[in-house]
Amino acid sequence: MNIRFQRSFEVKGKSQQQQQQQQQQQQQRLHQSAPPLSRTHKATHLEMFSKLKSKVTGSNSSSNTPSTSETSSLKAISSPDSSTSTVYGQNDNNNNSSSSSSNGKSKSKDSITLGPSRYTPFDSPSPGSHIPQERKLTEEEKSKYLQVLKHFQNPDLLIADSEEHHKHKTASTTSSTSPLTIEEKSWLTRECFLRYLRATKWHVDEAIDRIELTLAWRREFGVDHILDKDNIVNGELTSPENETGKEVILGYDNDSRPCLYLKPGRQNTKTSQRQVQHLVYMLEKVIDYMPSGQDSLALLIDFKPHPVGTQGGKIPPVGIGRQVLHILQTHYPERLGKALLTNIPWLGWTFLKIIHPFIDPLTREKLVFDQPFINYVPKSQLDKDFQGDVNFIYEHDKYWPKMIEIAESKKQKYFERFEKFGACVGLSEVDLRGVDEELTHPVDNI
Repeated sequence: MNIRFQRSFEVKGKSQQQQQQQQQQQQQRLHQSAPPLSRTHKATHLEMFSKLKSKVTGSNSSSNTPSTSETSSLKAISSPDSSTSTVYGQNDNNNNSSSSSSNGKSKSKDSITLGPSRYTPFDSPSPGSHIPQERKLTEEEKSKYLQVLKHFQNPDLLIADSEEHHKHKTASTTSSTSPLTIEEKSWLTRECFLRYLRATKWHVDEAIDRIELTLAWRREFGVDHILDKDNIVNGELTSPENETGKEVILGYDNDSRPCLYLKPGRQNTKTSQRQVQHLVYMLEKVIDYMPSGQDSLALLIDFKPHPVGTQGGKIPPVGIGRQVLHILQTHYPERLGKALLTNIPWLGWTFLKIIHPFIDPLTREKLVFDQPFINYVPKSQLDKDFQGDVNFIYEHDKYWPKMIEIAESKKQKYFERFEKFGACVGLSEVDLRGVDEELTHPVDNI
């Protein structure tokens, strides 16, 4: 009996060992059926990736050797075991879930404990953020600034009601022009004049022409009034565009710039003029969120696909891309402080390559590719999807009205202080967004 039992046990042991060997052989065959790229193929792909990216970023490097981030990006694309979100330093959905042991009690040490859910924007920067000190102007720059200020202080100044009319405006044409409104005067601030002067490299006549062109465009486009309801482009018009949260104002970066997230993967509508109106509307709102002393914004663009998107990751037509660039560069000069782009697909690189010639050099210098957002935004105000502590959940009915309410409150305070300090051209945004009872930047004291 003992001998039979021993032989039976030996046979069973051999059978189990054979099964394990067969499983290992099957795994090896599966692994061999999808071999990694050869060295030659890897080199070719890396070279293509490097050349494409250098064209987009304007790099003049003669070397074809890719950077570490480029190598990592290619590995993320080519390796079945790697995650793109890990390469860019973002949190993948799996990283937010705690893994349990076999008994279901112990959690993974890599799990993240999130705070309470947040559905609305922040209304002020983190205590750890700061505002960079403004550069002092030279005597020549002060002189040019005062020339621009004097031009717009003229009570007889007439502004066209459209871009086209501005381009063909003559002294005898008055039917398509009108004086500055009090709301337009509140837009013509000290910082506004300086932004246009910097954008035109301190050419006075060009800066004046550009400002008048933007005033005409604002009238035509419908963003020239203080109150949201008085504008053609308002929250009610653009609300359907943001039902999936494809554009979100959330938090401030380390330099106290309000952050505007663009998430093309959440695209929910087909290409139309309303999409352009929606972007302009969000730009106007994020400007309202700027604190005293900061007049630029941070743009955070995440190309990662999302289940709520209905447009299959389509890139916008070149015509729309050019129109948006024209609006941003012509009518919002020097407003972009930093633009962070992450999870860029091959299609996205192609689109960036196409529109690259239309991006002015000053804007190109502010573009940052494939860097973790946490390097630029405090964790306390950064979305959890990008290694932040904010458990942000987009629910349109909660977010949209609150976002508008905060912006309207800030804009109303801005305009009340504008009237308090004389309702004149050339007041400083530092004073208009501030809390001091007295002016810190008198109009003629530059």
